[in-house]
Amino acid sequence: MEKFFKFKELKTNMRTELNASVTTFLLTAYVIFLNPLILSGEFAGPEKGFFDFNFVFVATIVSAAIACFVMGLWANQPIALASGMGLNSTVSYYVCAQLGFTPEQALGAILVSGILFVILSVSPIRKYLVNAVPMSLKNGIAAGIGAFLFVIGISLMAVIKDAPVTLVQLGDMTSPMTILACAALIFIVVLQKLNLGMISKGSIIIGIILFSTIAWVTGLAKFNGVVGSIPEMGYFLEFDFSAIMSASGATVIFTLFFVDVLDTNSTLTAIAKETGRIDKKGNIKDVDRALMADSVGTVVGGLTGTSNVTSYIESAGGVSTGGRSGLVAVGCGVLFLLCLFISPLATSIPAPIDGAALVVIASMFMKNLKDLNWKDVSEYLPAVIATLAMPLTYSISAGLALGFLSYALIKLLTGQGSKVSGAVYVIAIASVAYFAVV
Repeated sequence: MEKFFKFKELKTNMRTELNASVTTFLLTAYVIFLNPLILSGEFAGPEKGFFDFNFVFVATIVSAAIACFVMGLWANQPIALASGMGLNSTVSYYVCAQLGFTPEQALGAILVSGILFVILSVSPIRKYLVNAVPMSLKNGIAAGIGAFLFVIGISLMAVIKDAPVTLVQLGDMTSPMTILACAALIFIVVLQKLNLGMISKGSIIIGIILFSTIAWVTGLAKFNGVVGSIPEMGYFLEFDFSAIMSASGATVIFTLFFVDVLDTNSTLTAIAKETGRIDKKGNIKDVDRALMADSVGTVVGGLTGTSNVTSYIESAGGVSTGGRSGLVAVGCGVLFLLCLFISPLATSIPAPIDGAALVVIASMFMKNLKDLNWKDVSEYLPAVIATLAMPLTYSISAGLALGFLSYALIKLLTGQGSKVSGAVYVIAIASVAYFAVV
């Protein structure tokens, strides 16, 4: 095993790698509860046009495990993969709720975006596409996904609610469940700040379980048990391509594909810096294998019944404890599979508590705003437009379109058009077409 994972070359050992795998899993385990919640429309389910919670629960775990195994055994990278936050929200609240796609049609779009990612991973187009997007828009898009998740999170907490005049307003802050959710949020943040090693790294999952337990004990939520039989993987190979030939279908595929590519690239770059796998020119060692593992994960997600599977930046937590090899990812995959038996627990987690965890996760994405060039309005304004448009329109697609279109127009009209890549202009023109058909 030491020879297979190149422990000596990577200056690590099995004990360190296994410890890192547990750390990484604790940092990513929240996806087991949050992904089914989001894709099911907060338990609304197929009757309301969303995914089935239990079907997604199994698909989330199986796809994450397979992707982790591929990343670990083939790419030998200490990176965990699972359904991406933000992408699942896009599928649920935009693709299904707004566009009216059935879960099977949404899975068809996810599968196609994964296949495109596979093709991209073995071609030079990937590098061009990633480099063509200005850093300001990359940061704005990442922050926008965070803002999108934040709105969903505080909605789940019932901190805000619908309002006919102002669109949203403050919810009932005296509600016991809302108070408990706010307490969970504070607890998670404080636990992270205390820097208590493994406990702090697992703050999100600990917070979810602890405050859910309080809700069960006090009668605020129903407890369905911890261990049970493994639910059916009801969406396995149930994808439908009938909707992807439409203009809206093409938009969905592009959005899922584009966000996945940018997210994966930034994660791989960040992890490579930590593990010493990046040279002075910024080239990442074995990046092609890592990209392929990620793209295969998305394909597996579409086949099993969940949204795009992507590399998790939380893997940096395992890397910080010394994780360097693919054994970290393999260990995560095994731990994911062990969770197949806890579907009763997953259905017992109150949505407001999940919302509190989602707010914490959202804040991680928002950190990207600090890297904007705040001295150049032509750089930061399009990024801000992209950031705010995503939550306000409940659509990552709309945020992308407005961000690219405003960036191209502002640069062109201020005499900086030559500094903009052709890819940005192409996406800007496509954005005009997007607004014409939505």
